[in-house]
Amino acid sequence: MRRYQPGNVARLARTVRYMRAGQIVNRIARRFKSLPLTDGVTPPLRPSQGVWRNCAGRLPSMLSPQRFRFIGQEGELKAASGWNRPDMAKLWLYNLHYFDDLRAEGALGRLPWQRDLIARWIQENPPAAGNGWEPYPASLRIVNWMAWTLAGNDLGAAARQSLAVQVRVLGATLEFHLLGNHLLANAKALVFAGCFFSGDEADGWLRTGLDLLDAEFTEQILEDGAHFELSPMYHAIILEDVLDLIQLGELFPAQVGSKGPQWRALATRMLAWLDAMTHPDGEISFFNDAAFGIARTHSELAAYGASFAVAPRREAGALRRLSASGYVRLQSGPFSVIFDAAEIGPSYLPGHGHADVLSLEVSLNGQRVLTNSGTSSYEVGPVRVAERSTAAHAAIEIDGHDSSEVWSSFRVGRRAHPFDVAVAEDGDTLSAVASHDGYLWLPGRPIHRRRVVVSPTSLSIHDSVTGAGDHAVVARFPLHPSVTVVAEEPEGWQLELAGNRVVRVLVRGCSERFVAGGHYAPTFGQKMARPILTWRHDGSLPLTVETRFEL
Repeated sequence: MRRYQPGNVARLARTVRYMRAGQIVNRIARRFKSLPLTDGVTPPLRPSQGVWRNCAGRLPSMLSPQRFRFIGQEGELKAASGWNRPDMAKLWLYNLHYFDDLRAEGALGRLPWQRDLIARWIQENPPAAGNGWEPYPASLRIVNWMAWTLAGNDLGAAARQSLAVQVRVLGATLEFHLLGNHLLANAKALVFAGCFFSGDEADGWLRTGLDLLDAEFTEQILEDGAHFELSPMYHAIILEDVLDLIQLGELFPAQVGSKGPQWRALATRMLAWLDAMTHPDGEISFFNDAAFGIARTHSELAAYGASFAVAPRREAGALRRLSASGYVRLQSGPFSVIFDAAEIGPSYLPGHGHADVLSLEVSLNGQRVLTNSGTSSYEVGPVRVAERSTAAHAAIEIDGHDSSEVWSSFRVGRRAHPFDVAVAEDGDTLSAVASHDGYLWLPGRPIHRRRVVVSPTSLSIHDSVTGAGDHAVVARFPLHPSVTVVAEEPEGWQLELAGNRVVRVLVRGCSERFVAGGHYAPTFGQKMARPILTWRHDGSLPLTVETRFEL
């Protein structure tokens, strides 16, 4: 048995203190809760008022009847034990149970494989054992099987019976211990089940799901449209969920059609936030857990929403402050900058948060220049720790510590809180400034303040660290792998971008500067080498350093 060192006990206490009492109670109750009977009568199906249409952009994951590709890794399902293989990553196995391929591009051409896989799942996953019966993968699979059926496919009696059992088990294991995006997925599945089936049992699922959605949408979607876990990737996933629910209302107007206006307004706000957090290349920014290929892009979701009369609202202006979530987008000339003045996430649910406060991402003429880490893995280990660390972001580290105490896969102890956030606009020159208290616990009580100034010809990053005593302050500016450091100058470097564009980087006020190595993880299962512009200062505070990117 693993024994906690004294420091680990303190860290655990700093983590648990933020949890809600209901989360802790539900964790305990789940150990003793009995599951419902799984042999009840299958409820009759409810007729729909149309045919299901999928959002475009989901890539196929079935490569053959037994071979799959998830999170950048291929694997085979040869035996029944393969659904729960101990040598495969938990996230890979979750994806195997999702059945996302039923709604992927070109799914019609894989129809025989999909039918056989559904039959295999029923035969090889008895209730309620293994990964597939955990509430989150069960929720996604329930929706996918139902959407596949509503698109014109016949599940058959055995699969319909299995679906009813899956919903019954889900209803008894709702994830009140986790909350957040997991509980939203649970609620969505119950609403789908309540529309797909009919009768008293189905009506109960529908009521429970709608009540949960009402409460959780109010809690989880912020005033500026952001999902409160502050991950652009999960935000896009949940936005697709909202759009799916809008379509469900069109197919079952008597059951959920009245929710249409409310859900459309929600989707409009969420599209606007995602637009602000998307780079000119059309892909999401990498704040908190984020990777390409998991969620649909803004353009794909906007097109999907438009088919249900959801009009994407693009906010006017070069300076966009997303006050509720804490991000700022600054656009001047060829520069597109997204600045993080946000909390790490909701206090009781920071699991997808990174130690990235006051970091920024930058595109120049549509090409990414500065990028945060991305996410290649959720598995416990050094890679996960590194990708969540301050060192993997365009941020400042003091005395080797992260700005927030990220640990394990989804844990956070001590947290940084931003304050004194302000923005300004003077013609084409835009600025944003914020401070954070993530290092206040260190001797001398350091506070980091960052001011970002963008004009059509330059980007200046002014970092000041106040406090007392001697400290090691390190700032990192991780470059996209397509950017090359071509020369070193007396005060900085020359960078070469696509099209032979040269950008000068000047650093003033530090004691040392150098180029370090690191990795960039644009997708799960992928790591790419990239250079990291770094400055360091060892000495007494206060400290002020300017890093300037000039065309």
